[in-house]
Amino acid sequence: MISNLRLLVFLIGIAVAWASWWMQWFAWYWVAAPVLVFAALAVAHDAAIRSLKRARLAIAHYDRCIARVNDRWAGAGRRGDDLQPANHPYAVDLDIFGAGSLFELLCTARTRAGEQVLAAWLTAPAAVETVRARQDALAELRDGLDLREDLALLGADVDSGVLPDVLVKWATAPQNFSSSGLRVIAVVVGALNVLALIAWPVFGIGPGLFMLGLIAAVLLTRFAGGAAVKRVVEAIDEPGRELALLAKVLARLEQERFEHGRLRDLHADITANGARASVCIGRLHKLLSAFESRNNQLFAVIALMLMWDVHFAYAFEAWRRRYGANVKKWLDAVGELEALCSLAAYHYERPNDPFPEIVESETVFDGAEIGHPLITSNKCVRNTVRLDKTTRLFIVSGSNMSGKSTLLRTVGINAVLALAGAPVRATSLRVSPLAIGATLRVQDSIQSGDSRFYAEIRRLHQLSRIAREPLPLLFLLDEILHGTNSHDRKIGAEAVIRSFLGAGAIGLVTTHDLALTQAVDAFAPYAINVHFEDHIEDGKLAFDYTMRPGVVQKSNALELMRRIGLDV
Repeated sequence: MISNLRLLVFLIGIAVAWASWWMQWFAWYWVAAPVLVFAALAVAHDAAIRSLKRARLAIAHYDRCIARVNDRWAGAGRRGDDLQPANHPYAVDLDIFGAGSLFELLCTARTRAGEQVLAAWLTAPAAVETVRARQDALAELRDGLDLREDLALLGADVDSGVLPDVLVKWATAPQNFSSSGLRVIAVVVGALNVLALIAWPVFGIGPGLFMLGLIAAVLLTRFAGGAAVKRVVEAIDEPGRELALLAKVLARLEQERFEHGRLRDLHADITANGARASVCIGRLHKLLSAFESRNNQLFAVIALMLMWDVHFAYAFEAWRRRYGANVKKWLDAVGELEALCSLAAYHYERPNDPFPEIVESETVFDGAEIGHPLITSNKCVRNTVRLDKTTRLFIVSGSNMSGKSTLLRTVGINAVLALAGAPVRATSLRVSPLAIGATLRVQDSIQSGDSRFYAEIRRLHQLSRIAREPLPLLFLLDEILHGTNSHDRKIGAEAVIRSFLGAGAIGLVTTHDLALTQAVDAFAPYAINVHFEDHIEDGKLAFDYTMRPGVVQKSNALELMRRIGLDV
């Protein structure tokens, strides 16, 4: 509508100008009327575009919120693949990153700093005091819908955002200039070039003087301190990406008023000492935008004449000298606040998921009716798992597709949530600080020449090292050592489990090999057998995914093979 009006007013302006200047039907100043109307419509049009963009972002934000509530979120968020640590003891096994992952479900961060902090929380257990502090912070942030909406409407996608480590490295690097001599020379040469440019048309002095000034500017920029200038202007390129978004996020967080101690501390980190982080980052963004105007072909000659690179190299160095030491603190604070906002949104959208009780007096994982948070609510079957000083090991048997591996993932991912400070999918959960390790998705590798069995024993060796560390291990071993013969498997599995239990670990082991279920006797009284089973329903295999005590009494492998057409 407004764009059509602008076009109409523009055409009217052309007609008025023609009638005034060419036909001389009325005075020339009548042209001012359509010009003023056109300018007003341009301002209104720009405001309407911004409002429309904000409305679309708001719709997208609430669509994502509703999708998470309705379990339709998978594939629509940030996967976080690039944040997955190499050779991590459980990240791949428990679907922490990737399509349909825990990270995709949780992450609402607008900056790379927020993503990195959330990823760090999901890949390492926090100390007890830290977990409790995060729980208190989430309780305060839970109903902060306006804050989360405002952050979501700030514009650009995080994919193109500033990399925190790169920005910190740039901000804290040693200074490149030991004196301001080159800047003084640049001011003098720039002023002389301006005078030469003015003298050319005004006093009739030929272009030679002006060209001489340009040559002097080029030579001085390149040779008199040119290496330092080049280092400065090249170094700002990568850390300078999307500083505008970071400044906006900081500005919105600065406006918030917090009550919880940790939140107040983080807020103080971005507002302390009279240096508001958003203002300082905003200044750097404006400097960079002005500096990049040299890339405009119409301005390039003027930039050369004024020795633009030199002036801005000194300006960037002055910014680093004044604010560089604060950058890491600012990014750490904004990252933690955004990670807390992500978990607070999860807490708000799942009001029935409680905070776990963090226990320090014993090694325990006691989950009542725990479910998997990545499985849709209407399909999620819950089971109760209690591992403590009396029952430290579950040996889980069962038929194919009956729920054994899902049980391990359910225990593991709820432990991850609990020790990150988030709510858990359970009726209740008591859990102590634990290191987590799993073998649910170890794979062979053509590149390294490792078989699946070799990859598994390497992971088991990694877990054995973790088990000897101060934090007790929660081990989740799926089909342990199934890449070897039954005799070696039983001996090897019992030895591995015995070493874990001897180090104070607790955990679950799944198996199809019923011989391994006899290991309960070797680990008595600390181990029990549990199982999952299937049944025939309307002539088809069906599963209820309910954990039962004891050893499974039947197998469905042959039946599954027959049902897909194999002649067995």
